[in-house]
Amino acid sequence: MDAYYNCLRCKNKKVRILTIHGQQYEGVITDVDANNVYLRTERNGQIKTSAFYPYGYGNSILTLSLFTLLAIALI
Repeated sequence: MDAYYNCLRCKNKKVRILTIHGQQYEGVITDVDANNVYLRTERNGQIKTSAFYPYGYGNSILTLSLFTLLAIALI
């Protein structure tokens, strides 16, 4: 539950997220639910998870499981 509350505190702020698998993501937390955090990232060709891809908007939404989060830092 700590990851959930940490994500809620950082909602609508730019963050860097580190997962237990060693991956890092940067973006703005747009939403949080009981299982996932939704991160708006800049489209850079590496992450293409938006439901609107390839026609979508300038940003993609990345869904990360709260269970894989190791650290969240405001940037």
